[in-house]
Amino acid sequence: MNPENVRIPKNLIRENVQPIKTNMKMKNVIIITSFVLALVLSSCGDKNQAPTAPPPPVLPVLAITSANTTTDAEYPAAIQGTVDVEIRPQVSGNLDRIFVDEGAYVSKGQTLFKINERPYREQLNNALASLHAAEAALINANLEVDKLTPLVQNKVVSDYQLKTAKASQKIAAANIEQAKAMVGSAKINLGYTNVTAPVSGYIGRLPKKQGSLVSASDVEALTTLSDVHEVFAYFSLGETDFINFKAQYAGSSLGDKIKKLPPVTLILADNNAYPQTGKIDMVDGQFDKTTGAITIRATFPNANGTLRSGNTGRIRLGLNHNDAILVPQSATVEMQDKVFVFTVGKDNKVTKMPITVVGKSGTNYLIKEGVKTGDQIVLSGIDKLQDGQAIQPEKSTKVAEVTNKK
Repeated sequence: MNPENVRIPKNLIRENVQPIKTNMKMKNVIIITSFVLALVLSSCGDKNQAPTAPPPPVLPVLAITSANTTTDAEYPAAIQGTVDVEIRPQVSGNLDRIFVDEGAYVSKGQTLFKINERPYREQLNNALASLHAAEAALINANLEVDKLTPLVQNKVVSDYQLKTAKASQKIAAANIEQAKAMVGSAKINLGYTNVTAPVSGYIGRLPKKQGSLVSASDVEALTTLSDVHEVFAYFSLGETDFINFKAQYAGSSLGDKIKKLPPVTLILADNNAYPQTGKIDMVDGQFDKTTGAITIRATFPNANGTLRSGNTGRIRLGLNHNDAILVPQSATVEMQDKVFVFTVGKDNKVTKMPITVVGKSGTNYLIKEGVKTGDQIVLSGIDKLQDGQAIQPEKSTKVAEVTNKK
């Protein structure tokens, strides 16, 4: 019997298909219900397992107060000896000898160079010869006057001859004075061949060597000589700084104020302070039109010769501030050339506050704007703080102290 020829009645097919569809729907409902139930249970489980929020961090807090303090301001300085002189020849000639070496210390009057003196000694000899001739001529003129005087008195000769003799006598006397001047000039030139130190100090470079031809018109000097038993440190203040600087000290005149100025410190190129303090003793008479600054001079003792002309450094000035607001540098954070602190509000939430710094006093900033007396700031642990974050202020009485520099 061929299976393809077997036919199933339609009513039997409908009766069998209906239970199958019903079973399929039931299974789908059960699956969906189980999925929804699982989601609900999972959601309930997540809510039960959610972690609690961490407590606010405990951070030390400082209440801002005002105090009298001193801030340090530094200004670039150029150092010179009390005497910085160029040694130049006064006469021309060959450099016969050099008696010093570069960098040597010399005393006032010590011989430094010797220029060939022979031409100038001959000039002196000629001048002396002219002087002797003039003196001999004066003797002849005197004799002539002595001879004619009695003859004129006895009217043997006319007084005209006597007058002529007296005129020749005056000419001879004048020639002597001229000859003496020439002798003096020749002696001066001869003395110039011996070049001596005008002051005590240190010798600079020696560009000329033995045998060099030197003259007074040379562009380059024989050497430089610096007297550095004391040194001058020159620095400049802007107009605003100078006004504030003057306002700090009493006195009816600038000279009176200078006498009351405290000692100043010189910071050397290696950032170490020069062991001896200096004294401001000069303020320039006018401001530089180009820079808008005024030059001030401080004098420092230099008995050991530590400082030399041409050294550079920085002058550190102390400026007094009354009722100043100080904030520790450790309580600040810098961002994009601005300085911030975190202030604490009544609800213990912090606010990132920009401040204006006008100076330093030790490890503290001197504040002009941003915070005021009575404000509270976070002292440490500010690296991870966010604006608006709540904190728990440290209740311990041991908090960082602001050190006032007297």
